[in-house]
Amino acid sequence: MSRETDDELPRPPRHFVPPVLDRWDVAELRAYIATLKAEIARAEAAIGKLDAHRSAADAFFRKP
Repeated sequence: MSRETDDELPRPPRHFVPPVLDRWDVAELRAYIATLKAEIARAEAAIGKLDAHRSAADAFFRKP
């Protein structure tokens, strides 16, 4: 049994293709907004984690 590395995991498309919202009702639109907000929060958390790792590496390898 092999474990997938980050390089082996599928990546989402780089460009977001918004759905057509014309036929959605208000409840569906609100649920969609909630989903998008959760995904934004998840992406921001990932950015924060990557920034922290970069800062730690920069501090570690900084010349005295």
